Parts: sequence; structure tokens; C-alpha cells
Amino acid sequence: MATDIKQLAEDFAAQFRGLNGVHPGQWPLAPRIVCGIGVAIAVVVLGHFLYWSGQFEEQEAGAAKEQQLRDEYRLKTAQAVNLDALIKQKAQVDQYVVRLEKQLPSKAEMAALLSDINQAGLGRGLQFELFKPGQVLVKDYYAELPIVIKVTGGYHDIGAFAGDMANLPRIVTLNNMELSTGKDGGLTLDAVAKTFRYLDQDEVLAQRKAAAEKKKKEAKK
Repeated sequence: MATDIKQLAEDFAAQFRGLNGVHPGQWPLAPRIVCGIGVAIAVVVLGHFLYWSGQFEEQEAGAAKEQQLRDEYRLKTAQAVNLDALIKQKAQVDQYVVRLEKQLPSKAEMAALLSDINQAGLGRGLQFELFKPGQVLVKDYYAELPIVIKVTGGYHDIGAFAGDMANLPRIVTLNNMELSTGKDGGLTLDAVAKTFRYLDQDEVLAQRKAAAEKKKKEAKK
């Protein structure tokens, strides 16, 4: 058996001898088969790198796009199913926003609001040592007015005054509050009251213009 295998190996190797200068069509069977297999492997390898790899990438991109479209379809289907609930929810949010907007005074109403703050303190028997409106800070959708206040009075009166600020029909907040005791035993409250108002039409247009100019400058960078 070993002799037969050795003989077959020698016969196979002998077919590869003396091929120089011989036309491939005249080669023995074994070299032609080996050469054909090598050419086939080379064609497969080159085809993979030069053609099929690009096709595979396109297929993967297409599969990812298909999955994205499926996810979008599921999302939109869920939204369509819950459309009535979403409409009701939006209506509730709109009503809530309207209620909040009513707590913001207009520019013309600011003087009345400042008077309300002052009267709230005087109504509690407090003495205003300082009542100084600061510079209006214009934000994206509203304007903020800080008011530096300093009032003196009893502990309970100052506490009631703080409660009155929270119960005003317009939004007023007390910030940076500091309590100190005077020589006569009374208390002094230093704080910054902040109130907020709508932007008027000119301010809205100015804000939009500033935002557009800022966007243009960022686009040029």
C-alpha cells in the first residue's frame, strides 16, 4: 500500500517536470488541473476585492436603510394610532401655557406690578430702606427685571411679605435673601425680587434679527 502511494506521488511529480517551453495546452493532466484551480482562486480573490466587496457594502447600507425605514414606519404608525390622544394632550399643554402667559405682565403693566410689590410691603407694616429696579435683561422669549429691595420690620411681617410675593397674580420671585438683626431688635431683609414680562413686538423683532445675525456669523466660521 505504501509502495502504491509512493508510486502515485512520483507519477504526479513527474508530470510537472520539463514543462518549460511547452504550451500549456500540451501539459499533462495534473499541471493543467492545478493551474486551473489556481486561476479560479485568483479570479475569486480579485473579484472579491475589486467587485464583490463593494456589492457587500451596498447591501449592508441598504439593509441599514431598510431597518431605519422600518423603525420610522413603526413610530409613525404608533403616532397615527394615538393621534386623538396626542391632540388632546397638545390642547392641555396649550391651555397650561396660556395660564402661565397670563401671569406675565406686558411692558405697560410693569409699573402697576412694581406698585403692587411696594404696597405689599407697606401693607405688612414694613419700612422700605431700598427699592431699586435694575437693568432689564432681555431673554429669548421674555424680559427679566431685577429689583433690589431692603425692608425692615418684624419677623412675622417679613415672612408674611414673602408669602404675599408668592401669591401675587403675576410671577415674582425673591432671590439672594439675607436676614440680619438691627440694633433695635428688628429684622432687615436684603433680597433681589425678580419679575418677568412679555417682550413687545419691537423687542421680538430685535431678538429675531440678533439671532439671525448670530447664525450668519457662525456659518461663516
